[in-house]
Parts: sequence; C-alpha cells; structure tokens
Amino acid sequence: MGGGGERNSMGVLVPTVNAGETSAPAGAETEAAVVGTEVVVVTERVAEEEEEEEEEVDKDILCPICMQIIKDAFLTACGHSFCYMCIVTHLQNKSDCPCCSHYLTTNHLYPNFLLNKLLMKKSARQMAKSATPVEQLRQAIQQGCEVSVKELDSLLSLLMDKKRKMEQEEAETNLQILLEFLQCLKKQKVDELNEIQNDLQYIKEDINAVEKRRIELYRTRGRYSAKMRTLVDDSSAMTVRPPLRDKGSGAIVSSPVNLQEQGRAGTSQTRNTDTRAPQNPQIVQRKDDNQGGSDSQDPNQPGKSLARKRRVHAQFNELQDCYLQKRRYWARQSQKQGERVANIMNRVGYSAGLEDFQSVLSTFTRYSSLRVVAELRHSDIFHSANIVSSIEFDRDDELFATAGVSRRIKVFEFSSVVNEPADAQCPIVEMSTRSKLSCLSWNNYTKNHLASSDYEGIVTVWDVTTRQSVMEYEEHEKRAWSVDFCRTEPSMLVSGSDDCKVKVWCTNQEASVLTIDMKANICSVKYNPGSSAHIAVGSADHHVHYYDLRNISQPLYIFSGHRKAVSYVKFLSNYELASASTDSTLRLWDVNENVPLRTFKGHTNEKNFVGLTVNSEYLACGSETNEVFVYHKAISKPAAWHRFVSDDQNDPDGDMGSFFISAVCWKRDSPTIVTANSQGTIKALVLAA
Repeated sequence: MGGGGERNSMGVLVPTVNAGETSAPAGAETEAAVVGTEVVVVTERVAEEEEEEEEEVDKDILCPICMQIIKDAFLTACGHSFCYMCIVTHLQNKSDCPCCSHYLTTNHLYPNFLLNKLLMKKSARQMAKSATPVEQLRQAIQQGCEVSVKELDSLLSLLMDKKRKMEQEEAETNLQILLEFLQCLKKQKVDELNEIQNDLQYIKEDINAVEKRRIELYRTRGRYSAKMRTLVDDSSAMTVRPPLRDKGSGAIVSSPVNLQEQGRAGTSQTRNTDTRAPQNPQIVQRKDDNQGGSDSQDPNQPGKSLARKRRVHAQFNELQDCYLQKRRYWARQSQKQGERVANIMNRVGYSAGLEDFQSVLSTFTRYSSLRVVAELRHSDIFHSANIVSSIEFDRDDELFATAGVSRRIKVFEFSSVVNEPADAQCPIVEMSTRSKLSCLSWNNYTKNHLASSDYEGIVTVWDVTTRQSVMEYEEHEKRAWSVDFCRTEPSMLVSGSDDCKVKVWCTNQEASVLTIDMKANICSVKYNPGSSAHIAVGSADHHVHYYDLRNISQPLYIFSGHRKAVSYVKFLSNYELASASTDSTLRLWDVNENVPLRTFKGHTNEKNFVGLTVNSEYLACGSETNEVFVYHKAISKPAAWHRFVSDDQNDPDGDMGSFFISAVCWKRDSPTIVTANSQGTIKALVLAA
C-alpha cells in the first residue's frame, strides 16, 4: 500500500528518466521532487485552513436578522450584535432579543465600536486583495508609504516605458483598423465603379440599338410617304388630264407624256426622301405630320407623347432601377449559358434585357388614370349590410359574380352592365345562402360551376344554371375565408379557414381529399395556375407558405417579409406570386427561385380585407381610404388610382375614413377592372392615358 501511495504521489511531478542514466542522480532527483511535493501540499493545506478560518469569522460577523455582514454594529444589553437598522426595525414590532428572547428596548442598544473597527479593517483587507497592482500602489503612496527618490525614479522610468509601449501598440492597432477600413472601402468603390462601367456599357449599347432602329423606322416611313404622295399625284394628274380613249375599242390609252412625268416625279421624290431621312429625320417627321389622308396622325398624339414623358420623369428612379435590374439579370444569364445566348438579339436588334424593359416602359407609361365605364348598386332591400366580399369573372369573362355579407350570390352579364343604363341593370342569376359569404371561385372547365366559402365554414359548389348547390362540404370548424378551383384539374378545389386548416376537395367525393394543419388562421389559398400539386397559403402568422401537395409534412418554401397577417395570395404567372397584407404593402415573389422580387406601397390597409387582383402585367388592390390602386409589377409605386365618392347623404364630403374598398377583379387580358366598396357600390373601371 505504501509503495502504491508513493507512486501515485510522484506520477505527475516526476520527470521521465532515460534508461542509460545512473541510479544515483535519479535517486537525488526523486528526493528533490518529493520535497517539492510536500512543500506544495503543506502550502495548500495552510491556504485551506486560512479560508476555513475566514469563513468561520465571516459567520461570526453576520447579522442574525438579515444574515449579511453587519453594518453600523450595535450591541444589546444581552451581548448580541446586530445591524442598527435591523434591530431598530425589529424592536418596533417586538420587545425581545431575536437571539435569546431577552426583554429588550431601544434604550438597551449601544454602539459596538470595536466590532465596527474590525469590520472596517476586514473590508480594507478584502479591497486590497481584490485591488489591481495599480490601485495597491496608489493606496500605498496615499497612506504615506516611505519610498526613496531613487526608487521613485526607477518606478517612473518603468512606467514611462510601459506607457510608450502601450501607446505604440494602440497606434499600431488604430492604423491596422484604419488600413482595413480603407481597403474595404476601396474594394467596395471598385466594385461600384465596375458595376457603373458595366451599366454605362449596357446603356451605350442600347442607345446605339435604339438610334439604329429609329433611323430604320424613319427610312421606312419616308419611303412609305413618298409612295403615298406619288399615288396622290397620279390621281390628281388623272383628274386634270382626261385619258384618251381608243375610238375603235373604247379602251383607255395612257399618254406617253403623262407616264414620263409621273415616272420622273416618283423617282426624284423617292431618291430625295431616302437621302434626307438619315441626315435629318425630324424634317421628314414634320412633313409627314402635315400630310393628310391615310398618312395623317392623331391630332392628340403630341399631347399623349408629352404625358407619357412626364410619367417617365415622375417615376425616373423606379424605372432606372427596373432597367438596370433587367439588364444585369440578362447579362448574368448570358454568362451562365455561354456566348450562344450572349449575342442573341430580337428581330429589331435589341438585347433581351432592353426588350424586356421596353415592354415595361411602354405598358407603364401607357396608363395613368382609371376611368369609370359603368356603376351599379349591390344593395338589397332585405339586408342593410352591403359589403361586397368577392368579385370573380367566369372563364370567358362574359359574366361576373359578386357575394358578400348580404348572403346572396349575384351574377351579372358584363356587356349589359357596361352598355345598359344604370336603372336597367339587374343580375341574371341570384342565389341565397344561409350565411355571409367570404369568397367566390369559378370553375375554369365547367362554365356554370361556381364555388363559395362562408362564415360558417361551409364550402359550396353551385350550378349557376339551375341555381342549386351541387356539393356542400362542412368539415371546417370555423369561418372559411378563401376557396379556389384548380386550373389544370377542374374537379379539385382548395379552401382555408380560421380553424388553421387547409383542405383539398374533389367534386367527385363528399369528404376532403387532403388536410394541412397549420399553426395560425388561414386567410387565403390559391392554386398555382400551371400545377395541380402546388398551392400558396396566406396566413395570419405574417408568412406565405408554398406547399407541394405530394408532400405536406412541411412547406416547400416560406416567404417572409410581411409584418402583419397575409390577407390575399394571387398568381400572375406560373412562377410569380403576389401577396397582400394588413401592413399596407403588396409583395411579389418568385416561387421557382424562392426570392422576393418587389414590394409595393401607396395604399392603406391595416385591418380590413380590401381585395387583391392580378393579371400578367398589373396588380390592383383596394384601400381603406375608399380608393382603388393599380401597380405595374415592375414598379413599386402606383401607376393609377381612383377614389370612390360617397353617395351617403349623411356623408356629403365623402369622408374616406368611413368606407373602404372591399373587392377587386381584373377582366383577364384587358385594362378593365371591376371593384366594389363597403357601401355596396360596384364600378367598372378602365385604365386610361
């Protein structure tokens, strides 16, 4: 046992001994190591005993009432010490000693000067232990420690050396930080410069392409104008000089002189026009503008052109960002796909990025306002509530259906609404429901089938022709906010509800086909128009969830960015998804790349469902200011808007805060939009210049 203990005590401290060394030095080293170990052990034991003694002393100087080190110690007549405030507070309630229960009053309390002095010394020792060397030195000098001048000089010299070294290190650190900042700034500015140079190169290339195209158009226009003038001259010459008739056959014989004159005139005019057009095309344009007949232009064309230019300058920054974004995107695509794509031009010599931007520019500047083409009331004499919750066009854009809190579905013929007077406008079909309605969706295959969702959670498929329900689904436990028919699989439809469930239905089955359980209320659901397996879900959790129905264990993507509930989701195309939220924004997402594309601001939406509708180029939504806003998908600011004027007699000023837009719907592939507000007023609006 003794040998084992000795080996354990020496295991860590004994150095390794080579086999070739003699035994005598090894023994001496072993003895020295043992002595060192014993000294260390003794030192550790002494330190432990001192700590234990300090702990015991600490216990003796604790106040029995607050169990903290005594502050302002006072001694009782029975010999116990307490904090002054502790014992005084105790004696206000009781008249005994907390330790021995001896009768005690404030008259029996005396200051404990000795304990207070000991406590002050203990506190000073603790501060000295925890103080830094600098603080200890300062305390020693302040307390009058005797130091010779030589020692002070040595100490000052040491401190100066230390100061210079620290200043040098700090200076080096500052220079290193400054150098790294400047290098980072240089890299950033070089990157920006390269980007600007690339942008300038794109702009130069596009300017050359546009100027070349303009010259080609002027030349073509000049040749066309010359031909038209030749035809006019020919017709006038025929009128001035009557044709000669052959006496025998009665046939018309052209005069050789006339033919020669016409030929010279036509040739000279064509030559002059072709040579002048590229040099000063504006002269040709002015001449052409003054020509009559089929070559004349719309007299309002200069005014329209000026208005479009004003729109460009008003939204110059937005258009600039759009141009650069598209140009850079197509440049990156060409780099990815190689030179075979880099040099591809369209038929007029434009690059893909320029052609894409020209499409945006032409469509965005084409319209600047919304004009009312028809108006009708959704009022019902049996219901005072007139809020229209949903408007939907059928597959052929011939009929549109409305529904809302009046518990009625009304189907109108669009051509009749536009062409007939307001007094003669009546729905061609009207169907009553048990509950308030929240959403409508037409079947894209069966023209007369219309789906609805209501406040009781019931999803109903209607036959508009017979005015009867075809199917009713009652699995939702709370209000159903949204329903949508699939475009590619017309027997399938999806719905979302306040019960936090998304349900997929089939018109051939009475029960739901699929259920997705989510953590928050569902405000909107929408099928991808190009797929029966993908749906978008707008949720009260501020996110858009994009699901593949073949695997519903988790969303394919979750789009984050909205700060409040997502009230609507709509697809512009198979890959572009728009969402609306009560944070007063619309957002555009790319569901293929899982990236945000743009955020649209301008309308107000903080609490109500104000509607959202999209087509291939535009988004439109309502506002709680009783206005309709239209956005181009490439520009973040509104392109046009229209305010509903209140017709309430009690609201002569048309207070915008009293009513809000509640539903909007585009007429597909058309600049026409049907909108409704919370008063039940329905308007057909068309985008105008």
